[in-house]
Parts: sequence; structure tokens; C-alpha cells
Amino acid sequence: MKIGFLGPKATFTDIAVRSLFPKETAVPYPTIPACFDAMIGNEIDLAVVPLENALEGSVNITLDYLIHEVDLPIVGELTAPIRQHFMVHPGNLEDWAETDVVYSHSHAIAQCHKFLHKELKGIPCESTTSTAAAAQYVKDHPGEKAGAIANELAAQVYGLAIAKEDIHDFDFNHTKFIVLSNKKITIEEDREEFSGHKTTVMVTLPADRAGALHQVLSAFAWRKLNLTKIESRPMKTGLGNYFFIIDIDMKQDDVLIPGAVAELEALGCSVKIFGSYPYFHLHKKENKVLQD
Repeated sequence: MKIGFLGPKATFTDIAVRSLFPKETAVPYPTIPACFDAMIGNEIDLAVVPLENALEGSVNITLDYLIHEVDLPIVGELTAPIRQHFMVHPGNLEDWAETDVVYSHSHAIAQCHKFLHKELKGIPCESTTSTAAAAQYVKDHPGEKAGAIANELAAQVYGLAIAKEDIHDFDFNHTKFIVLSNKKITIEEDREEFSGHKTTVMVTLPADRAGALHQVLSAFAWRKLNLTKIESRPMKTGLGNYFFIIDIDMKQDDVLIPGAVAELEALGCSVKIFGSYPYFHLHKKENKVLQD
């Protein structure tokens, strides 16, 4: 089985893939849209992409593609701890504080604002498609006084030296990754990371009227369906037009969730189910992941 992921090798998405699918073939792609295209083109069996970060919020391009561009069910989810390190070419380790430019993904740069402001104040930061792409760039340009913000696996894979560990602003920094497939694939649940099931739906309100969202939430509330996430997203049809992404903390059944959907549709709402799937939490330390 081939697993496509946001690459290059040694991204945080790569770590997620290594955890969920340690024995499968992992195929890196340069961007999130490229992962979607590969899945649609049947180049891969599963695609793993980031969906949300605890500090920076949703990954908008992932949501936008899911909603507007493709029709791919979610078949799994993994939440993993994120540890950011500052790394340089080994030859620049002693004078790492004299770095001229810092490369990383925009989310990683934002997650390490305090370190950058204190230790590398005034040094320009350049965004890359992923943290691993930043590490790869630093490796390929040893003559530059460049640094990268990435994970320990990236330092190992690209031969960089970690100048400062754990430079993220907050200790509780996690990213949620989703697994997508247009094939009937079941992810093995008999593992320590398994945490339960959830169902994700998209609800579009019939009109902008008082109490519309209250009616939607009531359809879940009186059935005692626990909602773990409610997020509004623009419909891209004009200002003020939104739909809602809702996570229900249970596996899709034959009574409660279908009943809630039927009630919403009776109210004039449009409802789409993105998937009902197992979700996992990676509790291992980063070093343990590297050893797997």
C-alpha cells in the first residue's frame, strides 16, 4: 500500500505516517494539493495531510480542497506532539547566533516567535512549503549562514546540527493530521494510540436568519451527541456566507446521527458527511518515533 504525504522526507507529516503505517511505502509530495491530485489520480492508496495545529489553527488549504475541490472521505485521524528545533549546517554550529536568514514553514515560524524575537531579533524569516524543505535547503547551501526550524528527524535525515532544542513558544503544541482515501480501507485500531471514533459533517444553513445555528446545534444536543469541534468557513460566494464543519464524538450509527441529519435537512440545511473514522493520539516522544 502506498501512502502519500506532504514532503519532502522528515516532515511532521512523515512522522505521522511512520507512526500509523510503519510497514507501508511512503511517497512524499511537495505540496498539499499535490497529495490530493495523487489520490485522485490513483497514484497512492492513502493521503496524509495536516488539518489543524493547536497554536495556529486550521490548515486552510487542506479544508478548502476538501470542501471545494475534491470528494475524498476521511478514513482516519492522528494527533501528534510537535517539537520544533533550530538547526544549522554543522560547519555553522559554533556561530549559529550569527545566522543571516531562517527558513521554515509559516506555521512553524509563528510557533517560535518568542525564540526568534529573543535570540535572532531582526533576522529575516523565509517561508517554505514544509519544515523539512527548510532543512533540506540549509543542507544544500552550506555556504550560507542559514538556519532552519524543523524536527529532530529532519536534522537526522539532512545531516544538520541542532543548535537549540524545543524552541516553540508553548509546550502543548500538537498537530492534527487526517488520512484520506477513495478506497475502502480500514486502519488497524488495535494499537495504543487508538482513542475512539468521530464523524465529521459539513452543514450549510438555508438562510441568514435569527436562531438558525441554534436550531442546528439543538438537533445534536437533544440526542446527546457530543460535539468536539465547530468551525465556520467562508462559502466563497460573498461576505457573510458561511458553512460549518462539525465533529461528532462517535462512530456513525443507524439512529442518532442519521436522525440528526434528517432533522437538519428538514430545516432546509444542506448536510455532507466527510467521514466516520478512528482517531489516534501519538503519545510517544519524538526520539522513540525516530527509532521505529
